[in-house]
Amino acid sequence: MISFPRWVLSILLLAAPLSAEPAARKPAPPSVKASPVVKRWMKTMTLRDEVAQLIFISFHGAAPNSRTKEYRTFMRQIRETKVGGLILVNWSNGRLIQKAEPYAVGAFLNRMQRLAKTPLLVSGDFERGASMRVDGTTVFPHAMAFGAAGDPAYSRYEGEVTAREARALGVQWIYYPVADVNNNPDNPIINIRSFGENPEAVSAQVKAFIEGAHADKKNFALATVKHFPGHGDTATDSHMNMPTITVDRERLDRMELVPFRAAIEAGVDSVMTAHIAVPALSPPDLPSTLSPAILTNLLKNDLNFKGLIVTDALEMAGITKAFGTGDASVRALEAGADVLLMPTDPEVVVKAVTAAVASGRLTRQRIQESVVKVLSAKERVGLDKKRFVDLEAIGDVVDSPEANEKALEIAQHAVTLVRNGGGMIPLATPEKSCYVMMPENRFSAEGQAFSAELRKVAPRATVTTWDTGFTQQQIDEAMGRMSSCVSFVVAAFTSVGAYRGTVGMLGGELPHGLEAMMATRKPVALIALGNPYVLRNFSGVTAYLATFSNVVPSEVAAARAVLGEIAIGGHLPVTIPGQAKYGEGIQLPATRALKTNGGSQ
Repeated sequence: MISFPRWVLSILLLAAPLSAEPAARKPAPPSVKASPVVKRWMKTMTLRDEVAQLIFISFHGAAPNSRTKEYRTFMRQIRETKVGGLILVNWSNGRLIQKAEPYAVGAFLNRMQRLAKTPLLVSGDFERGASMRVDGTTVFPHAMAFGAAGDPAYSRYEGEVTAREARALGVQWIYYPVADVNNNPDNPIINIRSFGENPEAVSAQVKAFIEGAHADKKNFALATVKHFPGHGDTATDSHMNMPTITVDRERLDRMELVPFRAAIEAGVDSVMTAHIAVPALSPPDLPSTLSPAILTNLLKNDLNFKGLIVTDALEMAGITKAFGTGDASVRALEAGADVLLMPTDPEVVVKAVTAAVASGRLTRQRIQESVVKVLSAKERVGLDKKRFVDLEAIGDVVDSPEANEKALEIAQHAVTLVRNGGGMIPLATPEKSCYVMMPENRFSAEGQAFSAELRKVAPRATVTTWDTGFTQQQIDEAMGRMSSCVSFVVAAFTSVGAYRGTVGMLGGELPHGLEAMMATRKPVALIALGNPYVLRNFSGVTAYLATFSNVVPSEVAAARAVLGEIAIGGHLPVTIPGQAKYGEGIQLPATRALKTNGGSQ
């Protein structure tokens, strides 16, 4: 009889199944075979080393002093635990989300690569280009803006630029494109991160981005579709709780799975799992990330996917509320995952998985199948030949004038005019209108680019910013100061963020302010810089435009559209229930010459 240490038995007891899950059908033999490089890397690896290669930990992109606790933690996890990779995430200073600086990212990654015996594979959620995580890079709008613009060539271009900038920073693995079909207007976490609600249109954009990321052999980056098997029809943020999709397999085949099939056909490198329950496929209390029926039977066998399967962050409440770190990691590997992303404690994961191998619950061969995939991906992006960042070259790659010009073009083509009562847009007398910026956070810079663009045409117009801390009295006073305005233009910022639980439209007393403007019976134009569904809450506005993103290029595009400096040609990539149908969009030509800082052009 085999005897185990007490801590091993404890882990095995904790890992006992909580619900009945259909056994996974045995997948076809792995298509990835170990190359000489991979065999060399694996030659001296112990079981612990192999397990650690499947773990990816987070970093913020800063370059901490080597004497800090933070730096010593990285040293321990890379030198001793020997984790396989990193993921770049933002951090908050309590007021605003802080992004990394390009040179700091490169310098930090060089130091980490020097610590690693086996090169680290570095990843990032570069959903609107590297700018999602790194300042000083090309700022692309959100995915839904690409859906509104309607040209997959734009997504292909974004894929090329994102791969090029990512590789310059030392990031080889992009967690994008989003393949979720956002057909639920109340979705609090996907929303504008999705290309839209039409699965075929989403598929075209997904394929185009993958092609772009793979286009340049020198700057090739791994692309990832997420969140399998589809997070679009949910009304819960999986960072906070586990959502459930209550649809049958026929609907999944017709809707959610369509873009994932297209991505696999396009040669996507990896698939990220969703922490969502799908009762039609698996027990209702089991997230897809931990389900053999979903990851092995559906993804590997039915869809014939042979690439890397990466979990969504294992620190999210969609996992942690029901499963411990070690237990969840073992279950994810049993289900068919290859990479364990952001577990709360890497060392606990290593102990739990090695214990599962010792008990026979997992085999070492199963671990090595995933290790070969991870190491093969490292070889594919050239980490066996070059693991360090050329710091001096970063400045000539990121934030190029050509890429920024194209990003603005995309944002301008995305602007969609949904309603235009009385032909309010473009404004006939922009200097006589009052403009109200409504940012999501009183400390943000949202609205500044819009205001700057507006003042090129109407330098004396009344422009104010109302933040979420405004009281009813402050709103009343502000309305009094705008009594002479002939019309109102409201730029409302509504982005998507983790751990919010909602894509809230206007915080605090701001909705009352917008209602007060409508009560004057003067024309009110509402510009949604982000969530396009907000028209449902303010259906009485005279005109309604959507940009599908809150980034600076979208602000500039919105201002130019309102002023008539650009043609308006976007089409809704989603339905706004009770207000507008999919595909709608009022088309208008430009009526005023575009005015730049140097004059008209």
